Amino acid sequence: MKKMYFIFNLNAGKAIIGEKLADIIDAFTKAGYEVTARPTQENGDAVQASAYACQEKYDLIVCAGGDGTLSQCIHGVMKSENKIPIGFIPAGSTNDFARGLGIPKGIMEATEWIIKGTPVPCDIGGFNDSFFSYIVAFGAFTNVTYETPQNIKNILGHSAYILNGLLKLTSIRSKRMRVEYDGNVMEDDYVFGMVTNSASVAGLLSLNDFLLDDGVFEVTLIKKPSNILELERIIHSLLNINEEINKDYIKYFRTDKITFTSLSDEPITWTLDGEYGGDAQVNQVVNNRKAISFICGPREPESTLAL
Repeated sequence: MKKMYFIFNLNAGKAIIGEKLADIIDAFTKAGYEVTARPTQENGDAVQASAYACQEKYDLIVCAGGDGTLSQCIHGVMKSENKIPIGFIPAGSTNDFARGLGIPKGIMEATEWIIKGTPVPCDIGGFNDSFFSYIVAFGAFTNVTYETPQNIKNILGHSAYILNGLLKLTSIRSKRMRVEYDGNVMEDDYVFGMVTNSASVAGLLSLNDFLLDDGVFEVTLIKKPSNILELERIIHSLLNINEEINKDYIKYFRTDKITFTSLSDEPITWTLDGEYGGDAQVNQVVNNRKAISFICGPREPESTLAL
């Protein structure tokens, strides 16, 4: 019998995991798994739990929660020598990484997706001494995800991020930074930057033409606008898929390794998969190609992990 370590966050999203918990475990048991269930107890608990599952040589980790809970599970697996596959049941407020994998939104549909699926190797980001699944970012709005109270996220969903973000408009500050990648060196004032491997960011910004297993990340940098009207135009061009990117202020490229260095006395504060990612003067992001396998359900024969 196959052994599954089931890690779930009862507080994620609208706290719906608890309502479906018995049904989920029953479905996995009927599919031939011996299920060990572990509700997360505190921040960082999923890191230790997933590392334990790897150490004890479980066949599969299933993570039920939001992007933050999944990020912790990824961290635990990446720190382990025995990297076992992860199945993800998205139950958070945004679930950006799940969109990239094509995981169904419904709890039981995602459960069935795991039961019928197969492991597919995916890229995992390395950020200094940590890891991420779909994004690291600095600057404007990046603190919105982890500063918005969970109860507000549960009630308002995506709207919570928008409302809280609007309150930050008047306090946006630029960062003087050196950016180095693939032999290129740029120095400028940036209000926002992100390194991504996702179909969307915060459930709002949609990104096209990406692969989850190509060994490179997508990088977006936004230079300091001259006034608030320019800032509004930049945000509008990012949130509208069919609109041409404002190339005067937005730099977009792909790379497998990039270094950000603060040229001021202040360190750069980052968000990592929607959670606080720390701050430092020098920050390095690297792509660990096909480092962890995720369970993906049935796909068309010619399909890939592209959006």
